[in-house]
Amino acid sequence: MSAAGAAVSEGAVSEGAVSGRGGAGRGVIGLLAVTCGVAVGNVYFPQAAAPAVAAGLRVGAGTAAEAVSAAQLGYAAGIFLLVPLGDRVPHRRLVVVLLAVTAAALAAAGAAPGAGVLLAASAAAGAATVVAPVVGPMAAGLVPASRRGLVSGVLLSGSLGGMLLSRALGGPLAQWLGWRSPYLAAAALAAVLAVVLARALPVTVPPSGQRYRRLLLQPPALLWQEPDLRRSCFYQAAVFGAFSAVWTGVALLLAGPRYGLGAPAVGALALVNAVTMACTPVAGRVADRRGADAVNLWSMAGAVVAAGVLAVGCAGGTVGLCGLAAGSLLLDVAMQSGMVANQVRNYGLRAEARSRVNTAYMTCGYLGGAAGSWLAARVYEPAGWAGVCALAGALAAAALARHAAAARRRRGGPGRSAAARGA
Repeated sequence: MSAAGAAVSEGAVSEGAVSGRGGAGRGVIGLLAVTCGVAVGNVYFPQAAAPAVAAGLRVGAGTAAEAVSAAQLGYAAGIFLLVPLGDRVPHRRLVVVLLAVTAAALAAAGAAPGAGVLLAASAAAGAATVVAPVVGPMAAGLVPASRRGLVSGVLLSGSLGGMLLSRALGGPLAQWLGWRSPYLAAAALAAVLAVVLARALPVTVPPSGQRYRRLLLQPPALLWQEPDLRRSCFYQAAVFGAFSAVWTGVALLLAGPRYGLGAPAVGALALVNAVTMACTPVAGRVADRRGADAVNLWSMAGAVVAAGVLAVGCAGGTVGLCGLAAGSLLLDVAMQSGMVANQVRNYGLRAEARSRVNTAYMTCGYLGGAAGSWLAARVYEPAGWAGVCALAGALAAAALARHAAAARRRRGGPGRSAAARGA
């Protein structure tokens, strides 16, 4: 990828341009993708390390699991409280500070003498590790609009790689070297990245000078004002809700009497979805060339089909496992591709408020995922795996119906208002 934007004087730059110290070339984008992977991995490696935490601190499994929940709740709080600062604080400074705080919090977690300190440090690390939602809007401002889809796909591949590797390595590392080792290793990675990015990232001019309180109030206002943002939020909430419902239900299915495989099988099934890392940049290129709506249409239809394929898991045995593997892969590719398309649409809305737009989008998507997990847990007991698949299919179909309705309104003719066409 060639450098994006015109070079300007040493120091700060504006929308779509970078300083003379560097540009959004392949090296910068690759480094940002690695940064996204490391940051996102900090939310997921505690899941794999939880059994070792319970044994090491001599606490119950429920208490150890609370460290995972603390990191996730901290991440949600960080999206709301810290990501809007991307429109107010120069990106390089913000990213470096967030990584430094993350490193300190992870080190405190790794040195925790008891569960209380571990929970507090995990929450702080989760809140500070929201680098990926900050980096996305930054990268969108460093490249031409015609390449935002590709860049978004590359960054998402980095996030997916971090999620998969952190789960795959966190457990063995905790087992071999003790529960503290993954926390300390993650702290070291964050600290090294902070030092590297302090020199490697281009300098940017923050697009807004608004006070922090005003920044926090903007995401809900933007959601109200921007019909296309509402569309993106609904699409992501529905499809991510379907995705979360499936992964909540499949853990119950594989551990149940039909398969009796336990938690390791869920991890092995998740590794199948590593293929998605190669698919998101392709989805980004298609979004750049054919528009975000074309990719959204495919992703929603793919999610509906995936729900049907996943239902084969009801058969059990080898046939059922093949259905689960194929369906989960299709659903993952569909969900992540749709996320790339949504981000391309969002980044084209308001250049001066991309971080606040991303805050609204990520919050809605996170809430949709939480709702999907909650519903799946309640559907599984009375209706089993078939009910979870029906739930996932219904959520994806709702997004598809919303997309079709928006397309009909856009074709309604020039007499409609812009808001009506985008609703």
